Amino acid sequence: MSLTKKMFSRKFFLINLVVLGMMIGFAGAFTILAGGIESGSSAVVHAETASPPSVAQESALVHAEALQTAFNYVAETVLPSVVELNTLGTSTVSPSPDFPWRFFFGDPEAAPDENPAPREFEERGLGSGVIVRRTGNKIFVLTNNHVVAGAKEITIKLYDEREFSGTIVGTDVRRDLAVVSFETKDQNIRIATLGNSDALKVGDWAVAIGSPFGLFSSVTTGIISAIGRNGGPDGNISDFIQTDAAINRGNSGGALANIRGEVIGVNTWIASTTGGSVGLGFSIPVNNAKKAIEDIISGGSVKYGWLGVLLSNADKQALAELGLGERRGAMIGNVFSDGPAGKNGMLPGDFVVAIDSRPVASIDQLVRIVGDLPVGRQATFGIIRSGKTMDIKVTIEERKEANAADYGKLWPGLEPARLTPEVLEARKLPAATKGILISSVVARSPAATLGMMIGDVVTHINEKPVASLADFFRLLNDTSARNIQFTVIRDGQTLTTLALVRK
Repeated sequence: MSLTKKMFSRKFFLINLVVLGMMIGFAGAFTILAGGIESGSSAVVHAETASPPSVAQESALVHAEALQTAFNYVAETVLPSVVELNTLGTSTVSPSPDFPWRFFFGDPEAAPDENPAPREFEERGLGSGVIVRRTGNKIFVLTNNHVVAGAKEITIKLYDEREFSGTIVGTDVRRDLAVVSFETKDQNIRIATLGNSDALKVGDWAVAIGSPFGLFSSVTTGIISAIGRNGGPDGNISDFIQTDAAINRGNSGGALANIRGEVIGVNTWIASTTGGSVGLGFSIPVNNAKKAIEDIISGGSVKYGWLGVLLSNADKQALAELGLGERRGAMIGNVFSDGPAGKNGMLPGDFVVAIDSRPVASIDQLVRIVGDLPVGRQATFGIIRSGKTMDIKVTIEERKEANAADYGKLWPGLEPARLTPEVLEARKLPAATKGILISSVVARSPAATLGMMIGDVVTHINEKPVASLADFFRLLNDTSARNIQFTVIRDGQTLTTLALVRK
């Protein structure tokens, strides 16, 4: 065979080999691709023909769907009774003589105005509310006082997005509640069902409904995290439901509902370092709002019961020193001489454990119970005095700011505290010193008139030694002596006050 033929045969062989390789490659690729398609199809078919859920899975799904249906019911039931409140008010600012825009827009050479006129600015607010009552064509909405306070205009937006002009009917500043109203002939306005917040248990479902950040008719869910929480704005009666259902700005005044679609709270404030929900929301129990609703709708204001006392925070050591051990209740520190308690024989140092057989566990609870008592009602207070249990009947009067601030009639007008080793060391007093520490003095009170001062250490009353809080209250309430004198240590010196006629 010639060299040319050999080369041609070799080339032909190589070409055939390459072509064969390409054919095998294409075939392999097609097989792989087809296999992938078949595998994918097989996966789809497999998913479609997956084995049915087990009995346990089916049961779990049934329960999950039942819970979902329950939340659907709550939303459908409560949403139509929750409204959005948009408020318009004004704030007044007194500018400084060098008000910034004088420099930018005025004559920089002009003399500054020594008495610039106050400037008014519009303030817009957002909140929520719950429709709680209808009388004729007038619809009443419960909300927070801080939502509508100072508002000159209130626009109420219903669930169906109709808007009405609202009017403030009345407020309850101490509980941060308010009632506003609007009028309509529509007979299909949904009125919320108010539940029983006293029946709540930690762990119960909770549903918050309102307009957070203006997001109208929003629903969030969680549980009741705690009940009877303290906190919130100063000066308000403290008793809140804590929930982890998301509550944000704009939710104030809206509904906290239970799984039955009953309103059990009024969303009021949050604890947050970010300004948004971190799972710490607080609502006013609806049972605490029911009296306010009735009083405001019927009379435009809330009448609070008044006992005529100032209560004292007593720690465990103080209670032990008073012989009260682990007892729960509320300590009376001062008594208004012409108040209901004073006129009926209650004394400083009395420890209230019950009101009309209802246990009293804390100062906040006593304040709430007394505040809700009808004016003129005679209530029975179970107290412990000098280790003895007794009942005292007191006729409740209406709380008026003038009476509650008449400190000239407050007896004695000071707050006693235990004399601890730390206090003795700080005042450089001998460790064996006996007495009680004055932790506060009420202005214009008898104690202030005597010249008593915070930090005084009372060692004697009417020349009788005071070795404990029990001694202090016993001698303070000793009616055998008409006048009373205190011997105190102040700045290392022993002083005796003037005699004061006992209140």
